[in-house]
Amino acid sequence: MTGDGGVSALFTDFYSLTMAQGYWKNRMNSRAVFEMFFRRQPFGGGFSIFAGLETVLQKLLAFSFSKDDLAYLESLDFFEDAFLEYLENFRFTGSIWAMDEGSVVFPQEPLIRVDSNFIECQIVEGLILNTLNFQSLIATKTARVSLAAEGGPLMEFGLRRAQGADGALSASRAAFIGGATGTSNVLAGREYGIPVLGTMAHAWVMSFPREEDAFRAYAELYPDKTVFLIDTYDTLKSGVVNAVKVGKELAARGKNFGVRLDSGDMHYLSVEVRRFLDEAGFSRATITVSNDLDESIVETLVKAGAPIDFWGVGTQMVTGGSDAAFTGVYKLAAKAGGDGVLVPAIKFSDNPEKTTNPGVKQVWRLRSGGLAFADILALDNGNEGEGDDILEPGKRCAFWHPQADYRRFYHTLEEAPESLLKKRIENGSLTEPFPPLDEISARRRAGLEGFDQSYKRFLNPHIYKVSMTEKLRTLKLNLIKNCLGEL
Repeated sequence: MTGDGGVSALFTDFYSLTMAQGYWKNRMNSRAVFEMFFRRQPFGGGFSIFAGLETVLQKLLAFSFSKDDLAYLESLDFFEDAFLEYLENFRFTGSIWAMDEGSVVFPQEPLIRVDSNFIECQIVEGLILNTLNFQSLIATKTARVSLAAEGGPLMEFGLRRAQGADGALSASRAAFIGGATGTSNVLAGREYGIPVLGTMAHAWVMSFPREEDAFRAYAELYPDKTVFLIDTYDTLKSGVVNAVKVGKELAARGKNFGVRLDSGDMHYLSVEVRRFLDEAGFSRATITVSNDLDESIVETLVKAGAPIDFWGVGTQMVTGGSDAAFTGVYKLAAKAGGDGVLVPAIKFSDNPEKTTNPGVKQVWRLRSGGLAFADILALDNGNEGEGDDILEPGKRCAFWHPQADYRRFYHTLEEAPESLLKKRIENGSLTEPFPPLDEISARRRAGLEGFDQSYKRFLNPHIYKVSMTEKLRTLKLNLIKNCLGEL
């Protein structure tokens, strides 16, 4: 934060500022359009969840340089005084188009479009990538765990393993979007309205002379929300036995209870604990499990019929587990020509996957029988989604692979396609209020239901089609030929 309540625009890469000074010095601060997209699905999966939009827009609107920020930049002896004076009044004044937060998304398609001048577009790059990459990674991981749990309540327990305080807060928010029903992070509960959840730690049990005393003291404090951690000493010979003893006292008061397992063979122990509880007359007592769970472990336990009611997931969910980062990038798509009209721009690379798709684009989602089956990149003139490359129902079209090679498919539109990029900021101001977080989570849930199961399976998921129109493909091929001609 800055001293005046803004968000410090120093949260950017140094090269963004050196280039910004270059644009300013050379009078090159004309209109530009940048797009953020990602290159591959994390976790070897078939889908991702877009998250972090509200966070990035809030910060973007408060992005500024304080006096202390400018003094620091001056101390670097790298920037001219006149440029620093220009930065005194820096604010984002452009427009933002983005997909709905909570949307199911795929590689190569723009998730967010920034339409402003070169200096503003360049300075906000780091903020956009940092925020959207991390929250989208965590929301995607959580959605996978939620699918594996098949509707079982999912608690996010990752504060102590998250990457710093901001990482923990962002992870709690993103996890809720992805399908978590609550968090152990109390600050996240206050900031985002996420239900806060928790039981007890082993230290509570160990601080009493006997395990039974620890359980009884907890039950007296929280008779309506009692969950006993039963693996501090011996789960089956001690923990569940003492839980039942105190549970009978709760039952006499008309109260229920639950138990939590945090170690050992979760399938074996949950079966044995369930049997013991049922035989003791506590068929309504719940079983919660934790201990470094991820989607593969949860899926295995569910398919094996383990009698587990609640899932507590921490490290693997809030850090991304096997995937350290979302592969989002931020690239120039168009810039103003001498007459002020936008001209498509392309980054050409020997690696076809790194050659960008040029021009200002809209993303259209195609459905058949109510299920999504392809997303189409089409040229867009930016006028409220009415692009110059509209997909018309009833018209048979060829849609090409985004690498502009020979791969294509033909389709006659049966249903009106859905435009995914919508204007969120216009001339530096929000176009509409932010939706509640539970609405964003519900969008993720409904969105996933709109895709065939083959895209959601964990092992060898079907690859969803992201293609481009004939017009966009022709533009890309022509620009590539121009690039080759200049080499």
